[in-house]
Amino acid sequence: MYAYELHQVRHAELVARAAAQRLAREAREAAHSRRQEPEGRVNTDRQRFARAA
Repeated sequence: MYAYELHQVRHAELVARAAAQRLAREAREAAHSRRQEPEGRVNTDRQRFARAA
């Protein structure tokens, strides 16, 4: 019976570790995808406004 209880504890530890690693990987992938998104176009039209002076 003792071996079975140790097995259950070890199994729970491995499941928790896998969940933590999965969460960390998803966070890294989300951060990576945010860096890959284009930020948008910058308007370079200098004739848009009249000169002030």
